[in-house]
Amino acid sequence: MNSYDVAVIGSGPGGYVAAIRCAQLGMKTAIIEKYSTLGGTCLNVGCIPSKALLDSSHHYEDAIKHFDTHGIEISGDVKVNLEKMIARKTAVVDQTTGGIDFLMKKNKIDVYEGLGSFKDATHVNIAKNDGTSEEIEAKNIIIATGSKPSNLPFITLDKERVITSTEALKLKEVPKHLIVIGGGVIGLELGQVYKRLGAEVTVIEYADRIIGGMDAGLSKELTKVLKKQKIKINTSHGVKSVERVGDEIIVKADNKKGEEVEFKGDYCLVSVGRRPYTDGLNAVAAGVKIDDRGRVEVNGHLQTATANIYAIGDVVKGAMLAHKASEEGTLVAEIIAGQKPHIDYNLIPGVVYTWPEVAAVGKTEQELKDAGIAYKSGQFPMRALGRSRASMDLDGFIKILADATTDEILGVHMIGARAADLIAEAVVAMEYRASAEDIARMSHAHPTFAEAIKEAALAATEDRALHV
Repeated sequence: MNSYDVAVIGSGPGGYVAAIRCAQLGMKTAIIEKYSTLGGTCLNVGCIPSKALLDSSHHYEDAIKHFDTHGIEISGDVKVNLEKMIARKTAVVDQTTGGIDFLMKKNKIDVYEGLGSFKDATHVNIAKNDGTSEEIEAKNIIIATGSKPSNLPFITLDKERVITSTEALKLKEVPKHLIVIGGGVIGLELGQVYKRLGAEVTVIEYADRIIGGMDAGLSKELTKVLKKQKIKINTSHGVKSVERVGDEIIVKADNKKGEEVEFKGDYCLVSVGRRPYTDGLNAVAAGVKIDDRGRVEVNGHLQTATANIYAIGDVVKGAMLAHKASEEGTLVAEIIAGQKPHIDYNLIPGVVYTWPEVAAVGKTEQELKDAGIAYKSGQFPMRALGRSRASMDLDGFIKILADATTDEILGVHMIGARAADLIAEAVVAMEYRASAEDIARMSHAHPTFAEAIKEAALAATEDRALHV
């Protein structure tokens, strides 16, 4: 039997990063993955493939809608070759997961393919895909088994026309009418992909606004932009049935007046969140406790009820984000090594990769109001930037919330071109407890989208933005 200092169950952004950090710290490390490729949901059927399709579809949309304005004339029809687009996405995934294979070899991490389940607190059985099994021993074990798409109890997912995000990444045709149940990150991103490619897209959301976990101002602006893009948004609609009749999908829902409304399409994407995945883990054999929402129970050090077993990422409480999982993987590795690391969960940014992109870090206005914290707000429109006019990316704004007394930045919320990249400046500023005036007095290169951060900071500092 092979023995290790650390065994990691799951190879997503939490698991593989944890394994690398353990190896860097001198620990003999193994990683167990049930699928044939490493990288988990994010690299295989999540973050990476969805971004590949978002980029490809964005290029197509630019070609048919914006090239002529730029003086680029294309003779003949511009056509979508979906098969080729999906093949490029697959190549990106293969290259990325292959990179994880390289990193495992580089760091001398042993990789086991199969379903890992606890025999006890220090032994893991690995059920391999060829029917054989193997047992390994580890002083410490990290659970990083991730999450799976959730469903509603009355919906039957046939994975052909009633689909999850996994199937949406490999459709054989562009839908005529894609009905998206759920106005969160995943549904909006994939809805925009297929809208660009020619589908009619209808979003049905139970809550009173899309991207409900983000600042209300971002929800309002994104709703306006998506409607301008001809995506139909139906909020305060409770879906009550989804039926397939041949190649037609019929979705029935009650609107906020209690009236039944019906939607018909040829595909239905169910994107109502994700659930922690612990199937087959046999956590009880190791004394690990699972809460009523299926999450592994952990303390502030991500330690389970069994002292040598930790859990990270989507399988524990908190936002289901790849970068949050990676931070937790690093934290646990360093705790096992005797260090004293720390994560400030308030400073883990959230991003929606629609176009315009949406990003945020820190507190929303509603959270500050609920906490009774006096704050001031500075907002700057992206269309006031020279860089935005040059690229024709005029939608959106950046908003900075700062303490009314100390001027410390408490939250930054943005929607616009490259917001996913711009949010890092806000994270750095808040990590060092910068004031709005600190950012206002920093030089930002011109012309850039980042100038909007400086202008929003100026707006939060005595309302003195320069270009609006």
